[in-house]
Amino acid sequence: MRKTSLALAAMMCMGSALAQTTPEAPRMTREAYKAQKERIEADTKAERAKCSSMNGNAKDVCEAQAKGQEKVAKAELESQYKPSTRNEEKLKEARADAEYDVAKERCDDQQGNAKDACVQQAKAAHTSAKAQAKASKATSDAQRSGSGASPGVTATPPATSPANPPATSPATGTPTRP
Repeated sequence: MRKTSLALAAMMCMGSALAQTTPEAPRMTREAYKAQKERIEADTKAERAKCSSMNGNAKDVCEAQAKGQEKVAKAELESQYKPSTRNEEKLKEARADAEYDVAKERCDDQQGNAKDACVQQAKAAHTSAKAQAKASKATSDAQRSGSGASPGVTATPPATSPANPPATSPATGTPTRP
C-alpha cells in the first residue's frame, strides 16, 4: 500500500511539473527577454563593425547577413518568450527574408542574364519559403483545433471529378456513400 501511495505522489508531482510548462506560459522572464534582446543588438553592432573594413559588394553582403541574423535572432527570442503559431510563422518568415536579402546581394556580383536568373531564383526560393511558413501555420492551426471544422458545422463530402471519382462498391460497381 505504501509503494502505491509513493508512486501516486510521484506521478502527481510530475503532473504538476508538466502543467507548469504549458505552451501558454512564458518560457522566460521579462528581464531575461530584455537582456537577450540587448545581447542580440550588441552582437549585431559588432558584426556590422566587422563589415566596415570591407569594400564594394562584399560589404553589402556582410551587412545583409548581419541584419538578417539580427532579424532571425529577434524572431527566435520572441518565439521563446511568447510561444505561438503566429510567432513560429514570423520566425520562418524572418529566416526566409534574411536568406533572400543575402542572396539578392550576392547576385549583384553577377552581370546580365546571369544576374537576372540569380535574382529570379532567389525570389522563387523566397516565395516558396514564405508559402511553406504559411502552410505550416495552417497545419498547426488545424491540428490545434482538431479537425479544423468549427463546432456545429458538418463536413461536406468532397466533390467528385475525373481526378476524384466517387467511391464504388467492388461487388456491384455502384457508387457508395461515405
